[in-house]
Amino acid sequence: MLGLRSTIARQVRGLLSDPANPPIRIARDGSGLFAPDSVAWRVHIDVTSMMVGGVAALMLQMLHPRVLAGVWDHSGFRDDMKARLRGTARFVAQTTFETRASAEAQIARVRHIHDAVSGTLPDGTPYSANDPRLLAWVHVAEATCFLDAWMRYGEPRMSAADQDRYFAEIAVIGEMLGADPVPRSHAEAAAIIADFRPELRADQRSAEVLRVLMDEPAPSLMLVPFQALTMNAAVELLPGWARAMHGLRSPHPVRPAVRLGTRGMAETVRWALRN
Repeated sequence: MLGLRSTIARQVRGLLSDPANPPIRIARDGSGLFAPDSVAWRVHIDVTSMMVGGVAALMLQMLHPRVLAGVWDHSGFRDDMKARLRGTARFVAQTTFETRASAEAQIARVRHIHDAVSGTLPDGTPYSANDPRLLAWVHVAEATCFLDAWMRYGEPRMSAADQDRYFAEIAVIGEMLGADPVPRSHAEAAAIIADFRPELRADQRSAEVLRVLMDEPAPSLMLVPFQALTMNAAVELLPGWARAMHGLRSPHPVRPAVRLGTRGMAETVRWALRN
C-alpha cells in the first residue's frame, strides 16, 4: 500500500512540478498574503479540484476574444499546453502559500510579461494584457471555477459566508495584477460574469485552443484516467451557456459517473499527498 501511495504521489507531483524552478516554499508562519487558516489556503491546496477548476477557467477565459488574442499571438500553447497550465498552477501556489515578498515578486513578473502582450484582433480591435477589464475577466473566471470545483469535490456544504470570504481574500491578487472590477463576494462575481457575457464569442480561434486542450496527451499511462476525468469534470463544471458556446455535448447522461469518479480520484490524491 505504501508503494502505491508513493507512486501516485510521485506521478501527481511530476504532473505539477516544473524541473526548471525550485519547489514551492510554504510559509506556514503566516508571512504570506494569506494565513494558513484562510479560505484561500483551504481551496487552493486541493490538487484535484484546482486542476478541474483551472481547466474549466481556461475554457471560460478563452471565450473573450481579446483575452484569447493574447494567448493566440504571444504564447506557444500549441506546442506545450501543459506548460501553460503548470505555469498557472505555480503562480496560484506561489501567491497563496509563499511569503508576501515572493507573492509580490511573482505578481510583478507577470505584470512585466503583460507589458509586452498587445496587438489587434483580425477586425482591428486593439487589445492589451494589462487592460484592467480583461484582467478582471481572467480573475473572475479563475476564482469562480476554483471555488465551484472545490465545493463540488471537496466541501459541498461550504457556507455562504466562507464563499464570500474566499472572493474577498483573493481580491488582493486581482487588484495587485491591475484587474478592475474585482469581486469581493459570490454575488459580485456572478454579476461581473453576467456583465461580460455580451462580449464573449466562440470562433475558429477558441475552437482551436479547445481542441489543443482536449487532445493534450497524458504525461504517463498511469495519469491517463486522471487526465480524462479532469477534462470531463471541467466540461461538466462549466455553466450551460459556456458549454453551448463551445459546442460541447451536454454531460447530463454521464454526469453522475463523472462526479463520482472525480470525487473518488480527489480522495485518492489527498490520501497519496497527505503530509
